[in-house]
Amino acid sequence: MKRIAPLFVIFAIALGLVPLIHFAVEQGGVVWPDAYAWRVTRFTLLQAALSTMLSVIPAIAVARALARQQFRGRALMLALFAVPLALPVIVAIFGLTALYGTSGILGGLFPLYGLGGILVAHVFFNLPLAALEAVPPESHRLAAQLDFSAADIFRHVDWPALKPALPRIAALVFLLCASSFVIVLVLGGVAATTLEVAIYQSLRMDFDVTRALTLSFIQLLLSAVLVFLSAQAMQAPEQMMALRLQSQRLDGRNPVARLADAAIIGAALALILPVLVAIVVQGLLHIDLNATFAEACVTSIAIASCSTLVAMPLAWGMGQAQAAKWRGLASALGFSAYLVPPAVLATGWFLAFRNLDMGRALPIMLIAAMNALMALPFILTVLAPAMARNSLQHDRLCGQLGLSGFNRLWVVDLPSLRGPLVQALLMAFVLSLGDLTAVTLLGSQGLITLPNLVQQQMGHYQSQAAGGTALVLAGLCLALTLAAQRMARCR
Repeated sequence: MKRIAPLFVIFAIALGLVPLIHFAVEQGGVVWPDAYAWRVTRFTLLQAALSTMLSVIPAIAVARALARQQFRGRALMLALFAVPLALPVIVAIFGLTALYGTSGILGGLFPLYGLGGILVAHVFFNLPLAALEAVPPESHRLAAQLDFSAADIFRHVDWPALKPALPRIAALVFLLCASSFVIVLVLGGVAATTLEVAIYQSLRMDFDVTRALTLSFIQLLLSAVLVFLSAQAMQAPEQMMALRLQSQRLDGRNPVARLADAAIIGAALALILPVLVAIVVQGLLHIDLNATFAEACVTSIAIASCSTLVAMPLAWGMGQAQAAKWRGLASALGFSAYLVPPAVLATGWFLAFRNLDMGRALPIMLIAAMNALMALPFILTVLAPAMARNSLQHDRLCGQLGLSGFNRLWVVDLPSLRGPLVQALLMAFVLSLGDLTAVTLLGSQGLITLPNLVQQQMGHYQSQAAGGTALVLAGLCLALTLAAQRMARCR
């Protein structure tokens, strides 16, 4: 598998790029970027930079406040801050529109459609990514003994712990925001369009392949630079050796510090909690289990199952390749969903298979394949390190015993990697179940999934029906995510 998986990803990328380049050359080739292309590029970088700053800087303050204060319900609050990471994008967008939209509960507070709405949505998803839990407890004990002030503690204790992780967090947030599709597609507008959405609009609405290819080359170059910088920033930082002391901070106990931390935590809750409440309130009384909902549910589960069946062998092969001499190539191919815009892949696949009539089976297969590629970076973060540790522990012994191939997989690898494998499997299923990008790019008119149904109901002003569908989808994804997190704790 360590040879087949990289070849499959390379083939999938080539199948997307070659037909599109061939078609564009026949139509006149690639042209120099015009004013529209440069404007879209500038907006892509601007919204990603603003989203990163608005996500990471407040996240530092929130993480520090939560790390300093111990109070009843703190564990529940930490779990609450992690909920946005488990929500499908379209569900969060529904919550934002139900709260801040024109007819929402707080409608008129700020313009939701445009740059403001894109930034709020990105901050909603990315705020929980920073943490201060890695600071060794004995450092705080020493700081207390030296009578450090709050500023001294941040400068000499918290900041040295944050500094190695901050570039990795910022790079990941910037990369996710720069490649954001659904948020910009739904909440953006004519003046708020990123490269990813502009490619989709050029191909699917205007069918201007020449412009789409020009935008695609800009996106490819930009994505390659971002992935390279992210890979550099995401190198594992050196870990400080910590004693086995109780993790309890001794600062932040005076009234002023408590009040300041409470205000910071309250501000973060004001961003996250009302959106979650809006999703629950809008959907709780409007769950309609009709035939359309049942069809969407069955289709979503079928696509997610197919995607998981594709993603897991790919991740296993990539993990083996990363543990072998192809580490660099496998790591780069794991980020293929960010290197090559999904809109480009989707159009190339459409051109390659446009004369093949397989009914609904073909769109489902293509959507499942794209979802698998888009899930690879996430499930590899779980599976690849565990496979590397397993390889170090068992390779020599398996070589001495003559265990290889299926025998080694069944006797050694599967039992020792059961926890990471189940966690990765659940992650792949959840990511596909809540995905709207691949369905939007590759779905046919008769194909409807749960995220697609929420979008259609929102577009037809059926907010009550959309609320019920969104709540069911959120509940499914959240339950599976909690199960994956439980598997991670049981390892």
